[in-house]
Amino acid sequence: MNPQELKSIMGSGLLSFPLTDFDANGDFNRKGYEKRLEWLAPYGASALFAAGGTGEFFSLTGDEYPGIIQSAVDTCRGVVPIIAGAGGPTRFAIQCAQAAEKAGAHGILLLPHYLTEAGQEGLAAHVEAVCKSVKFGVIVYNRAASRLKPDTLAGLAERNPNLVGFKDGVGDIEAMVAIYQKMGDRFAYLGGLPTAEVYAAAYKALGTPVYSSAVFNFIPKTAVQFYEAVRDDDMATQHRLLKNFFMPYLELRNRTPGYAVSIVKAGAKIVGHDAGPVRAPLTDLKPAEMEQLKVLIDALGPQ
Repeated sequence: MNPQELKSIMGSGLLSFPLTDFDANGDFNRKGYEKRLEWLAPYGASALFAAGGTGEFFSLTGDEYPGIIQSAVDTCRGVVPIIAGAGGPTRFAIQCAQAAEKAGAHGILLLPHYLTEAGQEGLAAHVEAVCKSVKFGVIVYNRAASRLKPDTLAGLAERNPNLVGFKDGVGDIEAMVAIYQKMGDRFAYLGGLPTAEVYAAAYKALGTPVYSSAVFNFIPKTAVQFYEAVRDDDMATQHRLLKNFFMPYLELRNRTPGYAVSIVKAGAKIVGHDAGPVRAPLTDLKPAEMEQLKVLIDALGPQ
């Protein structure tokens, strides 16, 4: 798949980030992961992001990563495109990007580097080094210590034709408007705040109708229903699901830092698709919180 084909895929539909399965010891559970992808693939997501943020990319080793991406590509071949997460230090991000390209992934989502702050010149050098290390498409993730300004993005886009997508995980509306006005249709845009459904209608109004859904991992039918309601401006359905599920869900998610991932693994376990525990430094939901989440899920009906 060439970069423009990846951009086209990013232009419409719902995207999601499958969990990465671990066993009781915290090791990668390949068989469980493949079964997960087989379950999720037919629900109609435009693409799945293997080893993304919800897939705990930040906890994976360099030895594990290629096998995880290869499993995703092989399992979903001909059914749904796979975009791989890549990130961390520049040289490690390049290793991941090249491994993903070799495995047959359709592109990468370039997650932020870690810990250290950097100016626009340094951020641009990081993104450009990764773009130039591969031929397939790159989507940059604006989040945490990696916040790119419109002029920086314009320069990167001019020098790197395979930089075709921009995912926002910051939620700065002024900055998002400035980026969209600067870049126009040069990029495909993706809403990427945690529990993106809460922001979906606002981002659609900004020209970013596509978003990635974490809850797709355990309530895929409802996730697609909500996306369709946003697409069709069905405010009644949006407000009903926000009131009855998403807002109470956010109250649980916000109790502990890192629960944005942990609560998704909890949901998958509740619906019979256990992905195992999260890896440290994340922590799993407590039993009482699991019960509260189960009540919310059960009220939605069969998925």
